[in-house]
Amino acid sequence: MNKKISVLIANYNNQKYIHECIKSLTDQTYDNLEIIVFDDCSSDESILEINKFKKVKLIPYNKRGKFGAFNQMHAYREAFKKSNGEIIFFLDSDDFFHKNKISKVVDKFITAKNIEIIFDMPIYKYENKTKKKIHIKRIINNYWAFIHPQSCIAIRRDCLDKIFNEICFESFSDIWMDFRISIYSKYISSKFYILKENLTFYRQSNTNISSNFKIFGKSWWKRRLQAHQFVKFFLKNNNIAYKRNIDYFVTLLLNKFIK
Repeated sequence: MNKKISVLIANYNNQKYIHECIKSLTDQTYDNLEIIVFDDCSSDESILEINKFKKVKLIPYNKRGKFGAFNQMHAYREAFKKSNGEIIFFLDSDDFFHKNKISKVVDKFITAKNIEIIFDMPIYKYENKTKKKIHIKRIINNYWAFIHPQSCIAIRRDCLDKIFNEICFESFSDIWMDFRISIYSKYISSKFYILKENLTFYRQSNTNISSNFKIFGKSWWKRRLQAHQFVKFFLKNNNIAYKRNIDYFVTLLLNKFIK
């Protein structure tokens, strides 16, 4: 079955990478897809790069908000409104797909008709051209497991409106959409599947948001506390029991010292 696919791209000042991002879609082995780029008030020449691809539907926007996480959620929601695909793929504009990704993910959606969300695994792409495949690891925190990057997430269209309504509220400004979808999947929808293949190139650079959160640094611990606070809020809002764990107490204690 040749399902119609929509790939939604959120872009802000990624002129350097947007061509490789879109090219990875035009080179896919799967051809029944539409590409929609929401450009969030870029001040570089991103739009010139985007317009080199005739099949791309561009949504320009000229009112960027203060918080990146909220901007990203807005970008994907607006792009979704303009889409027609039965399955929605997300792609940040500095990332790109393996040429077989869409085919493999769609095949799984077809064979597993009850699945709502599919996560694939990332390949970390560094500026020096090295690549590192990431595999799921066990971690201490039992509130969330491995958080798949935004570009590793695909969702059935008929489920996405509900998910957006559950997660896209403007609180917890350091908690991005990928974390929110992961928490939704863990606690609200059991109909998700982890495709244990590395199909998404997840760029690691000094300019992306994640570079601001060096592991065990001050910002990292502050965001971790906000992640706990988000989980607490989300669970209570959905009438799910919330219990603090060791990770929470360690994070809370350390944040008292780093203020």
